Amino acid sequence: MSFTRKAQKMKYALATIVVLAVLFVLYGRTAEESLSKRLPGSSRNVSGDNLKRVKEDQPPIHAEGNVWHGKFQRLHLRVQELESRRKVYPTVKFLNYKERKRILITGGAGFVGSHLVDTLMIQGHEVTVVDNFFTGRKRNVEHWIGHENFELIRHDIVNPFFIEVDQIYHLASPASPPNYMYNPVKTLKTNTVGTINMLGLAKRVRATLLLASTSEVYGDPEVHPQKEEYWGHVNPIGPRACYDEGKRVAETMCYAYKKQDGVSVRVARIFNTFGPRMHMNDGRVVSNFVLQALQNKPITVYGKGLQTRSFQYVSDLVDGLVALMNSNYSMPVNIGNPDEHTIMEFASLIKNLVGGSSIVRNNPAVEDDPQRRKPDISRAKAVLKWQPKVSMMEGLKKTVDYFRQELQRSKHDERNFYLPDTARREQHL
Repeated sequence: MSFTRKAQKMKYALATIVVLAVLFVLYGRTAEESLSKRLPGSSRNVSGDNLKRVKEDQPPIHAEGNVWHGKFQRLHLRVQELESRRKVYPTVKFLNYKERKRILITGGAGFVGSHLVDTLMIQGHEVTVVDNFFTGRKRNVEHWIGHENFELIRHDIVNPFFIEVDQIYHLASPASPPNYMYNPVKTLKTNTVGTINMLGLAKRVRATLLLASTSEVYGDPEVHPQKEEYWGHVNPIGPRACYDEGKRVAETMCYAYKKQDGVSVRVARIFNTFGPRMHMNDGRVVSNFVLQALQNKPITVYGKGLQTRSFQYVSDLVDGLVALMNSNYSMPVNIGNPDEHTIMEFASLIKNLVGGSSIVRNNPAVEDDPQRRKPDISRAKAVLKWQPKVSMMEGLKKTVDYFRQELQRSKHDERNFYLPDTARREQHL
C-alpha cells in the first residue's frame, strides 16, 4: 500500500514538472515575440526596407515613417562615432618569428629616429623606442602608439636599461649646436655613459649595436672630401667639443668592446640631414632658413656664407642606416650626400623656393664652424650598395610643406602628422 502511494506521488510530481515546462516554453515564445515587435535591432517582423536600412548601417524606420525612439537613434550615432575614431595604422608586413627582429632605438622619438621607426615597423619588426624627450617628441611616433609591435618608453640612457633585443640603434644625443651646447655636460654623459650602457646591454644579450656617429668627428677638416680614414681636425676645448669629442670617444668605446668582448658594432658617420619632423627651433641650417623664409624674416647667414655643406634627405639616411646594420661591415661608414653647396647658395635656393620678401643677412661667424663639409661615400657604395636617391629639391619641397603646415597650427587638435610614405617603403618589403 505504501508502495502504491509513493508511485502515485511520483506520477503527480512528474506531471507537474511537465506542465510547468510546457508553460515556461510557451511564455518564453510569447515574450520573445512581444519583445521582437518593440526592439529595433530584431530581424523579426521587419519590413524589407528596414532590413535594407540595417544592412546599410542606417536607423530603421516604422511603416508609419517615424524614426524609432530617440534613444536608439542616439545610440546608433554614438556607435558610428566610436567606429570612426578607430585607429588605423600604416600597412605593416607580417614576419614570422625567424625573420622578425626585436629592435631597440634610443632617441627614437627624435627627427631621424622617428623615420627609422617607420621603416622598421613597416618592415614588420618589433620596435621599442627609448627617449627622454629632451629634443624628441611623442607626436613623431604617435601614429604607432597602440600597435602590437611598438612600445614607447620614457627613459634616459645615462641610467642602465635592461631589455631583450636583437639590434640596437643608438641614436640618443642632441644633434644641433644650440641643443648640445645648451647642456654640454649632459651631452658628454649621453655620448659616453649612455654609450657604455648600450654597449653593456649589447654584450649581455648578444645584440648588434649601431652607433649614430657624426661628420663632426672630422671637425674643421683639412682633407676634402672627407674619407673614413681621415682622423679629423677637432678643437678639444671649443664650444662644439662636447658633441665632437663625445662622438669620437663613443666610437672608441665601440671598438674597445668589439676587440675585448666581441660585441658586434656598426658605426655610421652621418652628414647634414633634413626633412619633415625637424624641430622648428633646433638651429640647423635648413630649419632656420625655411622658417625664416616662410615668416618673411631675414635669412641669417653666419660669416660670409662661403662655407660649404652637403645635405641629404632623411629617407636616404634611414636606408643607409638599415643597410649598414644588416651588413657584416664593422668599420666606420660615411652616410651623406656628396652634393655640395655653399651656405649662401643654399639660402638663395630656399628663398626662391619659398618665395616671399625675405632678405639674406650676414651675421658674425661662429667659433669653430667647419668651412668645408663633403662626404666621400665610396665605402658606402662598395660595401652597402647604397647612395642617395632623393634630390635636394625634392626633399626641400616636402620639408617646406611640412613647416608651412606647422606654422598654420593654432590649436592642439590641429594635428600636423607626417605619416610614413608606405608606397615608397614597400620596395623594402
